[in-house]
Amino acid sequence: MFFMKLLSEEGPNTELAFLLWWALGFFFLIVIIGWLTSRGQKPAEAAVHAEHKHEDDLEIIEGIGPKVAQVLKAAGIHSFDDLAHASAEKVNELLKSAKLNIMDSAGWIEQAKLAAKGDMDGLKKMQDEMKGGRRA
Repeated sequence: MFFMKLLSEEGPNTELAFLLWWALGFFFLIVIIGWLTSRGQKPAEAAVHAEHKHEDDLEIIEGIGPKVAQVLKAAGIHSFDDLAHASAEKVNELLKSAKLNIMDSAGWIEQAKLAAKGDMDGLKKMQDEMKGGRRA
């Protein structure tokens, strides 16, 4: 009510009404800009769930031990599906940068594809034919 009375008054304080309108407009502009910029951001809960992505025990793969699993997880490969979609070159580069040059990831991706599908029988059969993650 006070603002409406102030805006409707005529007299020597007319420039005060102009400043009030200007401040009110600026306030609404800030509110609208804040609303528009917040629309594109994920809610905090969605960000927390994204961090807790499904993890598989990568050590099930023949040839992957605790050290290699740690290197893969540090590089963002947490599941069989992640490993199945990684290129052998990328995995070999990760191993080389971790000074695990003697490791060979060629058979790991094939195994990860079977594990990602849930074909544990096929994985076991493939692993029986392998030695250290490589086809014998």
